[in-house]
Amino acid sequence: MLKIALLLTLTSLTGLNAPAVMIGDVVDEPPSIEAAVEAAFAQELEMTDEEIVREYFKDDPIMVRIAFCESTFRQYDKNGNVLRGVENSRDVGLMQINEHFHLEKAKNLDIDIYTIEGNMEFARYLYEREGTRPWNASKKCWSR
Repeated sequence: MLKIALLLTLTSLTGLNAPAVMIGDVVDEPPSIEAAVEAAFAQELEMTDEEIVREYFKDDPIMVRIAFCESTFRQYDKNGNVLRGVENSRDVGLMQINEHFHLEKAKNLDIDIYTIEGNMEFARYLYEREGTRPWNASKKCWSR
C-alpha cells in the first residue's frame, strides 16, 4: 500500500476544483488521470442554461443576445415543459425555433429541438445558413 503524501486535485488534471485523493488517503497505487477525470464527471456538475448558452455560442455573441431576448435563457417553463412562445405557441425552447417552419428539417438532421442541446444546435444550423433573419421579430431587443 502507498500512503499519498500530497494533495492531488482535479484542478491540475482537468481544471475542476474537486479533490481526487486527499492527504493521508491510503491506496494500493496512485490514481490514474483517467480515474480522476471519471470521478469528477460522475459528480453532478451543473451549469445554468445561461452558462450553457454563453459557452456554446462563445464565438457568436449575437446568438447569446438573441437567446436572452427570445427566452431569457430558458429552455423549459416553470412546470418543466418546453418553453413556448407567447406570440406564437409553435416557437419552442431557448432559441424559439418555430415548429411549423423547422421541425421537419430538424428531425431530418436528427436534431431534437425540445432539448437545450438540440435547440441550440438547430439555431446554429439556421444562423450559418440564414444569419439572424429567423429571429428578426425580436431584432429591436438583440440589435442594441
